[in-house]
Amino acid sequence: MAMTTTATKSPTPGTGAGELFQYLREGTPRTRSELAALTGLSRSTIATRVDALLDTGLVDTVGAALSSGGRPPSTFAFVPQSRTVLTADLGAAHAILALTDLAGNILDHLRADMDITSGPETVLAWVVENFLSLLQRNNRDRSTLSGIAIGVPGPVEHTTGRPTKPPIMPGWNDFDIPGTIQREFDVPVLVDNDVNIMALGEQSLAWPQAENLMFVKVATGIGVGIISGGQLQRGAQGSAGDLGHVQVPGGADIPCRCGNTGCLEALAGGPALAGKLAAQGHAVTTAADVGRLAEKNNTAAIQVLRQAGRDIGSVLAMCVNLLNPSVIVLGGRLSTAGEHVIAGVREVVYLRSTPLATQHLAIAGSAAHDMAGVRGASMLVISHVLSAGAVDELVLDHSTTRQSPARSQEKAS
Repeated sequence: MAMTTTATKSPTPGTGAGELFQYLREGTPRTRSELAALTGLSRSTIATRVDALLDTGLVDTVGAALSSGGRPPSTFAFVPQSRTVLTADLGAAHAILALTDLAGNILDHLRADMDITSGPETVLAWVVENFLSLLQRNNRDRSTLSGIAIGVPGPVEHTTGRPTKPPIMPGWNDFDIPGTIQREFDVPVLVDNDVNIMALGEQSLAWPQAENLMFVKVATGIGVGIISGGQLQRGAQGSAGDLGHVQVPGGADIPCRCGNTGCLEALAGGPALAGKLAAQGHAVTTAADVGRLAEKNNTAAIQVLRQAGRDIGSVLAMCVNLLNPSVIVLGGRLSTAGEHVIAGVREVVYLRSTPLATQHLAIAGSAAHDMAGVRGASMLVISHVLSAGAVDELVLDHSTTRQSPARSQEKAS
């Protein structure tokens, strides 16, 4: 079963322990009296719901508040370490897997070369094997797992978690990724486009106040994760942000793997840049090779990266006028040489976008670097499993388990 992610809404007093939890989720310890004042609920109702949250392990007693006379009141707070999340950022030729807590802190991770064209059965079997390894080497039981999120390099129908005709993922179209993972893990499994989760990861780490952000991934392909009005924008079929296949000036005769000509990816994607440098006699084949060559201050590599930035900027300028973001972040495998690309992007965006749209626009390199994807995937799960409704279900499940010894034995087995 695939799950969609919904934004956490402002708490509405009186609708359950899940709503009360939202007041503790931010991490500030609170007493029962403070919670009663915030919600308008009676002390007895607060006590019942706090006890229910304590039973789930999401909340714990963290000390005593200052006393105005008599016994100091206990304070309660969210415990992110009580549960874990497994995440995977699958690229065209590499993968990063991570184990996080419910605050998105990365507890452990691994990375490896991985060919997405190997097919879903092979790739997902590898993912499951290494998920189990991450849990084992961190002494975490499966019972601590709240959910799993996976990013893939192609469009995803977010209501089902199935890829939709991904151009660089042969054999993956309409494949049931959530169902496959759930054969091993009985938890919610969320699947999204890799650039979307990178946008969420970058926002959570470096730009938490930015409600209008664009994350541009420059690697084998070029894509954009769009957060507008505080919400991730996926589009009708999950293909929003496919920047790489917008036609750009000067590329009319250059074929693209999508079947068209003149696409941005065909001019500024990693293979295109590597091809330009290889034609000049440099031993490069990938986007990462181009970045490493630029790090050595190779003039030819710096020039192709700067021009790639200009080409990307010509398309982003239209996006800026259309969407008016406050932040544009550039990441991906070319982020090791990001300043050269960013310089080209800034040069064109600030020139071609309207002054009002760029008045407070920040264009920056990724702060999360290659961990943006797994961090953002964790945010997907956290938003889902810590919603008021999900916490209410968890409370109910714990209550039912306590009342049913038979069910307790069944779950233990």
